[in-house]
Amino acid sequence: MYPLLPLAIAAREQGHDITYAVDPGLQEPVRNLGFGVVDAGMSIGDAFKLANDLHGTPEFKREMLRQTAVDAFGSLLPRKYAEDLAPVLERNKPDLVVFEIINPGAGIAAMQAGIPVVCHGFGKVDESMVPPPMVELLLGYLDELGISVPNGQHYGLGSPYLDIFPPSLQDLAYLKDVERIPLRPVPFAEPAELPGWVSEHRRPLVYLTFGTAFAGIELIKTAIAGLSRLDAEVLVATGPLVEASLIADVPANVHVLPWVPQADLLAHADLVVHHGGSGTTVSGMTLGVPQLVLPQGADQFRNADTVVAAGLGAQLVGEQFTSDATYEAALKILQDSGVRTAVAGIAAEIADMPHPDDVVPKLVELAG
Repeated sequence: MYPLLPLAIAAREQGHDITYAVDPGLQEPVRNLGFGVVDAGMSIGDAFKLANDLHGTPEFKREMLRQTAVDAFGSLLPRKYAEDLAPVLERNKPDLVVFEIINPGAGIAAMQAGIPVVCHGFGKVDESMVPPPMVELLLGYLDELGISVPNGQHYGLGSPYLDIFPPSLQDLAYLKDVERIPLRPVPFAEPAELPGWVSEHRRPLVYLTFGTAFAGIELIKTAIAGLSRLDAEVLVATGPLVEASLIADVPANVHVLPWVPQADLLAHADLVVHHGGSGTTVSGMTLGVPQLVLPQGADQFRNADTVVAAGLGAQLVGEQFTSDATYEAALKILQDSGVRTAVAGIAAEIADMPHPDDVVPKLVELAG
């Protein structure tokens, strides 16, 4: 949801009416921004539960994650969003529908209603982004509806594509057959105050997060055990899955919080150590922050590979991730002038991409 908000804000500032369609669990930040909201779809958690039920495993099992994600994103989520939004589109008759690339239900409903659609990305797009079984499920659903899409553009539905990934790292050959619209990523954070010491820190500031879906207490403790050995201030955001109070007895240079306004914090960070989620990865690139990626699942391994290949940092995968290895990798990154040069270069490239303010008029053209 967050990658789409800067464009929505820019469109509203230019006089356009914006309605957000999202499940109830994500509506509060949208309402706080003053957007109209309609209920649609379901949470990823609920979709995963339904997917697990299909295979007789009502409890989430990490070894089932791939199949769970295939069912959730290939069928359950797009079907639910499309079904919920069909009457909304009939009633509101919007001029344009913008949908997120891995959740194409809104785009499907709009295509059925004859409304122009635009796909909004959140990271690198290539053949490995979506596993074949997920593609098969989506194409099966589209066949049921009588919708055909260009080969290879299953999730973008062949529509114009808003690309927030830096061109030098994107697979432009994969996107050659669609109308690609570059769009500068603008890191978004819900308004909140940062701890006072953040802007005044004298030692390097290292930020640690495992995001909202893959965090675990042992993962966090292992990373802290390594990072705390640095001559640095370490700020840890535990996220919604781990109670911050359970991370106790940490060294004095470690500061544990349940949540921080990440986009604001990254502007002060010297290193971000994270799971490799697309939001954190792209925000780190945008703000020129070196990265140590500790991927756990989903697209995180692809993001970690991209970070390493571009010289923006390092990764520790699977059994490589230990407290000692975390310390050594973080120390090396903090001392590496080559990494600093690379992150400055990618940040400059992103800064040259069209701002959301400049892209809104293009959307007006597409809306006809």
